[in-house]
Amino acid sequence: MTKVLVVGNSGSGKTTLARRLQQTLGLAHLDLDTLAWMPGMPPQRRPLEDSAAQIAEFLQTQQGWVVEGCYADLLALLEEEAEHLVFLQVSEQECVANARNRPFEPHKYSSRAAQDRNLEMLIQWIGDYSNRTDSCSLSAHEALYQAFTGRRHRLTSTLQADCWLPP
Repeated sequence: MTKVLVVGNSGSGKTTLARRLQQTLGLAHLDLDTLAWMPGMPPQRRPLEDSAAQIAEFLQTQQGWVVEGCYADLLALLEEEAEHLVFLQVSEQECVANARNRPFEPHKYSSRAAQDRNLEMLIQWIGDYSNRTDSCSLSAHEALYQAFTGRRHRLTSTLQADCWLPP
């Protein structure tokens, strides 16, 4: 079965691509947003070892999968298992447009209004992508991409992502 990692900036189309691969290829889908954060406000990252344990549980129950997120530190835990790494390196303008048009995400927000209240922070986060130095930064994603020994795929538009399937 196929095993795919998808990384990129917020709004780059990671979830959209992962859901399409889930539907088209019958892959299990893991959105790392669901296990990277502890409940509560303000948002705080879950300890890496806790997220790693949840990822290991997922891997034990799935043969083919697509795992997506902006967390290079978590995706690095999967790089030896994965066959493909897709780096969605789309423009900031596309990411912002996608963020503005994204459907309601009930696994992340209690209501559409709560999601909308977070939009300006998300747009600022998208704009800071190339300046950050954390595990969700352009530099961390590029390092993950360069270190990956499987099949690497750099897609630079959402149009490319809409058409991509593992070879």
